[in-house]
Amino acid sequence: MQGKDWFVAENGQHQVCKSAREWDLLRDNYRLYRFLTEVEDVLKDVEDQSTHLPELRMLVRRLIINSYWVQSQFLQPDPRSGISVLLLYDELGFPLTVQTVSFAPGTTSTIHNHGTWGIVAILKGQEKNTLWQRNSTLELPEKLEKVGEIDLNPGDLISFAPETIHHVQAVGEEPTVTFNIYGETDPKERFEFDVINNIAKKF
Repeated sequence: MQGKDWFVAENGQHQVCKSAREWDLLRDNYRLYRFLTEVEDVLKDVEDQSTHLPELRMLVRRLIINSYWVQSQFLQPDPRSGISVLLLYDELGFPLTVQTVSFAPGTTSTIHNHGTWGIVAILKGQEKNTLWQRNSTLELPEKLEKVGEIDLNPGDLISFAPETIHHVQAVGEEPTVTFNIYGETDPKERFEFDVINNIAKKF
């Protein structure tokens, strides 16, 4: 059964998006290099890249459907941190981050944004996304409010605006493995949030 395509806006509001049918995405010899080229073509000379998330989600789904190699490229979660990251493509000057991430069961990330658009596809396991929005006051300019949760399973795909704030938790009894692609991060706009003390700090 085909998974769902989700989009989460900067205020944490989320919706299921129309997804291409899997049989329309089947290709022979569709490899990572072709995917990266097609992503670059979509983003060429685009001022606001996040407006092209529908096309980018389709390309990610095409890659996952057709590339067993991508599905098999991941590390076991680090026994100390519970998380491992495998960079799939690294070239000087290449502006995108393309990686797989593994979470041990029960591992929870910090609350954060990415400072750029992002797309995450669930390859194995289950993941809960908890969504937040800013609820600033004069006294607490970095105060956040929880606005929702999305449970993701293999085949599901979730995309984010640059300002979207979330944290993820690996749920279930097996490690969660995801394929992640992010645009070029603006380091001045990427934050980690402390909801106990209402603090935001550079990630």
